[in-house]
Amino acid sequence: MNDTAKKAWGYRYVILFIVWLLYLINYFDRISVLTCLPYIQKDMGLNAVEIGWLGSIFFFGYAAAQFTSGFLADKWGPKKTMNIAIWVFTLVTFITGYVRTFWQFIFLRLGLALGEGHHYVPAVRAIANFFPSAERGRANAALATTWAVAPAIVPLMVTWMMADWFDGAWRPVFFVLAVPGLIGIFLLWKYIQDSPRESLEKGMMTKDEHDMIVASIGHDSAVTGKKYSAKIFTTDVQFYLYAISWFIMLMIYWGMTTWISTFLVKMHGLNLKTMGFFASMPYVTAFVAMYLGGWVADKVFQGRPKMVTIIGFLGCIPVLYFIGQSPKGDTNQLLFWLMMGGFFINLPWGVMQAFPAMRYPKEVVGRAMGLANGAGQFGAFISPMIAGYLVVTLQDGSFNFANVFIFWSILAAVGACCVFFLKEKTEVDHVSFEQ
Repeated sequence: MNDTAKKAWGYRYVILFIVWLLYLINYFDRISVLTCLPYIQKDMGLNAVEIGWLGSIFFFGYAAAQFTSGFLADKWGPKKTMNIAIWVFTLVTFITGYVRTFWQFIFLRLGLALGEGHHYVPAVRAIANFFPSAERGRANAALATTWAVAPAIVPLMVTWMMADWFDGAWRPVFFVLAVPGLIGIFLLWKYIQDSPRESLEKGMMTKDEHDMIVASIGHDSAVTGKKYSAKIFTTDVQFYLYAISWFIMLMIYWGMTTWISTFLVKMHGLNLKTMGFFASMPYVTAFVAMYLGGWVADKVFQGRPKMVTIIGFLGCIPVLYFIGQSPKGDTNQLLFWLMMGGFFINLPWGVMQAFPAMRYPKEVVGRAMGLANGAGQFGAFISPMIAGYLVVTLQDGSFNFANVFIFWSILAAVGACCVFFLKEKTEVDHVSFEQ
């Protein structure tokens, strides 16, 4: 990076921090539901299959939202799309505290999904708009750390509030969680712009930084008059291989994240606060793994996600198996394997998330990521549901999850095979335009 680029460091990192914080708020809402699931199950008299459906149905709505979120992020810009998303999921989070029946909960989970589902792709598009190619691996890895930070702190926060503020009740938690959403709406309005050009015009970005970004990723289509066709990725075989790999990653991540609280309570008999601590620990190592994966991709593999992702999948194979085999009462062994699982599951997130921005022009990144993430989220939809059918209910009412973790371990092996054939070369040979 030249001297000008070193000086031009400012506003794009403000964008990254605010987008990161907004997505952290997004995750607060969804992880809180999952943390409370064993207590919701007891309060509402739900069985394992119903819990699996509550975990899965969110991702059906989330997957459907990805297809429109990519189109809206490209058409309206990241700011307006994220604003609508945050208003919706904040309102639904508040209403969740009033839910009384299984079917009410199903509809609220779908509502939360439609709100949160329109947040992710605009966030990725904002990074694609503001970060040069050499920094995208780290920038996307930084955004992906929200997927570790929220699951690391939310179980601790929620179980602490339930135990110390609300006498074990879960409903008031969701009233409290509406407050961060309102703060996020203000931050989005105050600090986020859609493009470097708009930021420069409003005096938020220096010309040096603007010119450095434009030199790397090109002018906005409004300036150049060029519009890239979606055919650049819909006719690219590598895009579909990437989508399959993303599908498998989300099956593993959201399958485990959905069930971890119930796994710890119903298989290992942990109490409220101990469960919160154990449920958080995989995501402490996940935070390190996510940023490490982006750093290694940028510095060692020159922005190539392939090797980092293969390492992550291969590490998951034995680790997931041993999580499911950890004997009840051996909390040290359980904690070790949970933390190792958090590391390997999350190592590839940043670089895999950055793949569309690395391979395709930024004008189609929203649509490319929306389509890939929409397909991938169907993996997140079916995984908790399948797990619900694989859980063995014992005579004493406890659960055995060994089969569930074997299933996720097999998925990791399939994922490693898919990524092995993934090509990372930038797709520039058959770029087409819509005039």
